[in-house]
Amino acid sequence: MHSQTRIQREESLLLFLKKLDYLNRSQIQSLLGLTSIRNTNRFLQEMKTYLSSFRDGYETIYYLNAEGRHKIGCEKTRKKTIQAKHFIMRNQVYIAFQNPDYWRKEIKIEDANNKKNTVICDAIFKVNGNSYILEVDNEQKMIKNKAKIEKYKAIHAAGVFQGDPNFFRKFPELIWITTSEYRRKHLKEMCGSLQNEVFTMSDLI
Repeated sequence: MHSQTRIQREESLLLFLKKLDYLNRSQIQSLLGLTSIRNTNRFLQEMKTYLSSFRDGYETIYYLNAEGRHKIGCEKTRKKTIQAKHFIMRNQVYIAFQNPDYWRKEIKIEDANNKKNTVICDAIFKVNGNSYILEVDNEQKMIKNKAKIEKYKAIHAAGVFQGDPNFFRKFPELIWITTSEYRRKHLKEMCGSLQNEVFTMSDLI
């Protein structure tokens, strides 16, 4: 690997991990345009000074260690977590939508006139002038998903986003990523008239 290209890829990986928190090997390969698993493994071995990792099922999950955080100026500390799949699912949407420039995680959305209608979305992002709200359904109870969707419907009815003509202009499309066809079917039914799309991980890999 040419030294200049390698340096650029090193910086890119550190920046992606600062932005996205956790990535698995296939996601790193995709984001950095590496040509093979072998090349990716070699690159990750070269980066071990800046990375920590842990196993989650069949996957190895990577995140910034103290030296990596220092090198890239990241103040947020990440550790091994049982919530890894949630992050990996969210980041698969980021990759599938071709690395949106505007990508904000865990944003509070509320109806100022009715604070009961408040949700914290997993991400909100924009692509080509279109805005999206992302929800990750990693085997969460469907009753909780239904309650959240009802709040989104109330926020939509209140015209929250429509009141921001300089940015969103209209209510964002609601994007879900889930784990099975069964769960996709139920989420679609619950979303009803809300503009929505429901993906499984297999759709996006």
